[in-house]
Amino acid sequence: MIRLSVFILFACYIVMAIEAKSLPKTNTLDQRVDSVLKLMTLDEKIGQMNLLTSDWDVTGPSINKGYLADIKSGRCGNIFNAHTVAYTRKLQEVAVKESRLGIPLLFGYDVIHGHKTIFPISLGEAASWDLEKIERSARVSAIEAAASGINWTFAPMCDISVEPRWGRVSEGAGEDPYLGSRIAEARVRGFQGKNNNLADPLTIAACVKHFAAYGAPQAGRDYNTVDMSERTFRDVYLLPYKAAVKAGAVTVMSSFNELNGVPATANKWLMKDILRKELGFKGFIVTDYTSVTELVNHGVAKDDAAAGLLSVKASIDMDMQGEAFAKYLKNQVETGQATIKMVNDAVRRILRVKFQLGLFDDPYKYCNTEREKKLIYAPEHLEAAYKVARSSMVLLKNANNTLPLHKGEKIAVIGELATSTRDLLGSWKAAGNWDFMKSILDEIKAYNGAENTLYSLGCKKMGNDRSEFEAAIEIAKGADKIVMVVGEDCDWSGEASSRTSIKIPGVQSELIERLTALNKPIVVVLMNGRPLDLSKESKLADAILETWYSGTKGGKAITDVLFGEYNPSGKLPMTFPQNVGQVPLYYYAKNTGRPIYLPNDKYKSKYIDCTNDPLYPFGFGLSYTTFSYSDITLSNNNLTNDGAIEATITVSNTGKVEGEEVVQLYIRDLIGSVTRPVKELKGFQKIALKAGESKKISFKITPDMLAFYRLDMTYGTESGDFKLFIGGNSRDVKETNFTLAK
Repeated sequence: MIRLSVFILFACYIVMAIEAKSLPKTNTLDQRVDSVLKLMTLDEKIGQMNLLTSDWDVTGPSINKGYLADIKSGRCGNIFNAHTVAYTRKLQEVAVKESRLGIPLLFGYDVIHGHKTIFPISLGEAASWDLEKIERSARVSAIEAAASGINWTFAPMCDISVEPRWGRVSEGAGEDPYLGSRIAEARVRGFQGKNNNLADPLTIAACVKHFAAYGAPQAGRDYNTVDMSERTFRDVYLLPYKAAVKAGAVTVMSSFNELNGVPATANKWLMKDILRKELGFKGFIVTDYTSVTELVNHGVAKDDAAAGLLSVKASIDMDMQGEAFAKYLKNQVETGQATIKMVNDAVRRILRVKFQLGLFDDPYKYCNTEREKKLIYAPEHLEAAYKVARSSMVLLKNANNTLPLHKGEKIAVIGELATSTRDLLGSWKAAGNWDFMKSILDEIKAYNGAENTLYSLGCKKMGNDRSEFEAAIEIAKGADKIVMVVGEDCDWSGEASSRTSIKIPGVQSELIERLTALNKPIVVVLMNGRPLDLSKESKLADAILETWYSGTKGGKAITDVLFGEYNPSGKLPMTFPQNVGQVPLYYYAKNTGRPIYLPNDKYKSKYIDCTNDPLYPFGFGLSYTTFSYSDITLSNNNLTNDGAIEATITVSNTGKVEGEEVVQLYIRDLIGSVTRPVKELKGFQKIALKAGESKKISFKITPDMLAFYRLDMTYGTESGDFKLFIGGNSRDVKETNFTLAK
């Protein structure tokens, strides 16, 4: 065979993928990459820059049915939406055995919050404020995905968002850049392993997305224009991407949106100046689904060929599903519109990741059927999902200690969502299967006894059908307490799921109002993927438990929290507004020249029909116990530029049961060369306290925590006075002052 003779000729330089033989260990990674690159034709190089979807799943508006032929011809080097060992092995065999050079495929998939074992949606995980559990979630997701033949995930999503109308808030870590950065790091470590050892067959390549500022679309409408100052971009939106890249993520995905008038996929400033030069990113950049050819719709390219040329010049390496590179790049190189260096650089970066994953040493390393059987839905994975689900839940209200419920009480469970297992998985459920799962109703019956658990549909999650109202009311009459499970359909959050209203849909809230006439305690259990307008429900319900979409073990986790087997410890990663008219509403806003605290009743920054306050602030979450905070003590009130001070506070569990508290540190720069936020999260610790127990909690304050982009856009600190706050949420805090010396 010609291919085999070529490999023999260059045996000192490249791996024989078809024979699964590795290069001499003395060769460096770059040498191995270059040895493959030297053998490739221009068509084969461009094929490595082409990413096509299989027909097992559809996550965008178009699909290429000829992907098998493209793999065989070397015109497609990467596939997404393919999983299971049997299927990925079949495709890999086509690449390795039937293409000229036998270069192995990269397999990508949207493993966002689990592969088969599904964890809470990412926003729910963020509500746990538990970095160890979040990293464990990503680790389990990687293990199961790798066991199913996948070696690349399109996660973590690092988009900061203060826009609850945007459906993709469900996929991120919320509104705060500090919390978002720590979570981004944790997820990269989980996917790629703590030491970024991608040769481990149970790690997968992470993909930082969506670069950049995708979480700030105008009007909260997905794919819409983003426009912000460079200062806001750098101080807020850039930080989680930066943290994920620093943590070692080997791929980055460009975003759909434009920024400063240039779509991200054609944005040289974003991709070259910021990502590659400033952040030092060495991996490859993949586009989002057809975002290259969408440059035509944006109005910056006259046709697909021009769109592809703009993208490759902007340092895009791989075209997801658009095929602009596949169709036009060869001619553009041959006619001098693009350079062979652009192509070679892109292919080097792609091949490098394939080598790091060990695919040239063993292209079938992710195709082990015994490992797949053993690791999918492994008991320890289901246990991890259960623990993360419990930790993600946020108790928003608990008047008169309505919760926890007591075993043996007559409980009326009402609502379509109480019986839905599909909705528990949320958006981006990957390969999750809801058929074997137990619903909230199933788990409440199992815990409390079928004889003590009454159920009525009441109403569906959407629509205006009230025909089951009376039946629900009759059922509730025989109960001690009412558990109303309400919220959004799982498809109402995620990609392409923006809303103009963030109220609970349909007539669900109307039924809650009808049930209040019974004068029985009402517990509202929420299932949703975004902050909601709960202004009505917060008045009607005695208790509100935010459960998000809590995953494969969500039914059990919700039940255990309701009955006090686990004390809720979650804190909101996004502000819940009183109504959508306040949006965007976030805790780190700036003060304005006419702040709300001025004595003048009219001429200040306020609404005439609503207060400025959120319904539930960032960082908020109740417990079945209570916590008190002492005053703050500082080791020194003066911080030097090469020093540190320690802030200490005593937190006490003043209730009757053990509980966990997230102790949050915020700082405010009182005077700057540019205006500064009223608070910025700079640290947090999640602690467990037994009833009556107290702990001293300390935070180290260093000058780098106070740095920002100053008036001249240099990054650094400015001397002066600061406020320091510590508390259980962004609103209810103790405070003190310190000074940063000149």
